[in-house]
Amino acid sequence: MDFAWVAIALNDFLWIGLTFALGLLAKQIGLPPMLGFLVSGFILSTQNIVDRDLLEKMADLGITLLLFTIGLKIKVKNLLRPQVWAVTTIHTSVVIAFFTLLFFAFAAVGIPKFTDLSLETAILIAFAFSFSSTVFVVKSMEDKGEMDSLHGRMALGVLIFQDIFAVLFLAVSANKLPSVWALALILLIPLRHVLYAVLKQVGRGELLVLYGFLLAIGGAEVFELVSIKGDLGALIIGMIMANHLKSEELVKNMLGFKDLFLLGFFLTIGLYGQPTLETITLALLLTPFILFKGALFFFLFVKFNLRARTSLLSTINLSNYSEFGLIVMAIGVVNQWIEPDWLIAMALALAFSFVFSAIINKYGNSLYTKYRDMWKKLQLPERLSYDKLLDMGDAHVAVIGMGTVGTGAYDQLIQKYGDKVVGVDIYADTVENQVADNRNVIQGDPSDADFWDRVNQEHQIKLVLLTLPRFNTTMAVIEQLKETGFKGHIAATAKFPDEIVQLNEKGVDTVFNIFTEAGAGFAAHVVNQN
Repeated sequence: MDFAWVAIALNDFLWIGLTFALGLLAKQIGLPPMLGFLVSGFILSTQNIVDRDLLEKMADLGITLLLFTIGLKIKVKNLLRPQVWAVTTIHTSVVIAFFTLLFFAFAAVGIPKFTDLSLETAILIAFAFSFSSTVFVVKSMEDKGEMDSLHGRMALGVLIFQDIFAVLFLAVSANKLPSVWALALILLIPLRHVLYAVLKQVGRGELLVLYGFLLAIGGAEVFELVSIKGDLGALIIGMIMANHLKSEELVKNMLGFKDLFLLGFFLTIGLYGQPTLETITLALLLTPFILFKGALFFFLFVKFNLRARTSLLSTINLSNYSEFGLIVMAIGVVNQWIEPDWLIAMALALAFSFVFSAIINKYGNSLYTKYRDMWKKLQLPERLSYDKLLDMGDAHVAVIGMGTVGTGAYDQLIQKYGDKVVGVDIYADTVENQVADNRNVIQGDPSDADFWDRVNQEHQIKLVLLTLPRFNTTMAVIEQLKETGFKGHIAATAKFPDEIVQLNEKGVDTVFNIFTEAGAGFAAHVVNQN
């Protein structure tokens, strides 16, 4: 018997088991499992039972898949809004200046680690602290079903511009300018038709997943070949594929793999080094300043005419430090610009910021709802065309989520209620297609507390049907309905028995099990035909 193999298998069982147990514990106490993974990483850094090379490869692949799936959801026009590019540029500049001055203030009062910093080193470290975490924010928004909300799109746009800043820094720091062959990347634009044709032919199942991996990794490698950061390539390939009809299906197929490989990312944070009292103290000293980053984001969003709710929820998502900060710090250590302790302190501060951000994210909607009057006083009176409250007219019935199920429900309801039915969907393309088919459908975020307040005050909605694709989004909408005092009838769809239980506990009047009822409906249809 090969005992060496047994030892390796036992080590893998131990670190996977520890990670699973801590992730489950975090989930049981109401925190995201990723926080348990972070703790596991710090514990594993004290042991020699994990293959660090394997985890680093998992982390790299996870981030590549993450950026690819982000790209599949991006509309370029959203990135060109000043609420995205201008806010990001101003915020990054101000944060770098603030942290640089802060470091010299700490040096002036004699705090260790700051007294020997040069201006260049202070600016480098400040730059590292200016980023927000793409991995954490996207995971958090996916868990809450907020990726397609306006505040989700704003946060995502900011993160993409920050990622571009990071890629530029990596190119400059490595003294590695893009190859002249980078100009050939423009050929990806006409090449997209070939990529579309292949995507159309692969169908569903394992071929679709394999093609997703091929696009993500292939895009990254092509960019690496011309001396551009590969992660940017994965993002851009995703953006190129975003206009295809099967892009949403491709995202759904890739999500599970992305989450699995990102496990390596969260574990590797703890493997940067074993914390000491000095690095823990340094991290605790710097962690509270994410509040400054958040306050600045909120101020800028509001000044660029976003509503207070959109500004607040975008801010909450972005109030953390970033994995790109670790990359910046690592480059500084390799080039001997900063001491290695700064890298460990950054990893700890990143983990602490995730804990803070996870907690505040959990109560984001409640924070807005509870102090709504205060937040509204801070917003400007002028409204952007894409950030206005919905107007349902004189409708009595609202169908929230106009996918296949929602469209079927809408078509049945108009036979009884006529023009008193309105559909609501978060996707502009879906709304455009529905309107083209002569349905009364409007675009908006159904988890918006301000919207339901307006419904209660100005409209006559008596029945709300929730036919949303993500259960977490359904729960978020129900929470807003309850908090704003909606007195009408609520009906919702579910796919699994545990979802039905949760919906009943939330006080939903009618719960429809899609799979069970579809089977019953199919049988009834067959019987009626014979």
